[in-house]
Amino acid sequence: MGNLFSQIPATLPEEIFQDLVKTDSVRIERIISKGHSTPCDHWYDQEENEWVLVVKGEAKLLFEDGMKVVHLNEGDYINIAANQRHQVTWTSPDKETIWLAVFYS
Repeated sequence: MGNLFSQIPATLPEEIFQDLVKTDSVRIERIISKGHSTPCDHWYDQEENEWVLVVKGEAKLLFEDGMKVVHLNEGDYINIAANQRHQVTWTSPDKETIWLAVFYS
């Protein structure tokens, strides 16, 4: 048992990535961001599919194919196919963005 809103540090010099559930076929991760973004020269290119939900805060994702930008607000989710290259270009600098990411085959 746990709570997505517990154990959030007052300052976040780095994003927090925490596995909540991990099996051979699925991984559920809590991510906490506050003004963090992906370095411009780095693209996430995962072998698994990723379903991600912004529970709190907001963020912007950039997808390499077509350079499409997606703005996610609280409650918004998106499914990112395996090997779909993407970056987090912005997260709210004024409040935490709490993500729930489900990685699956």
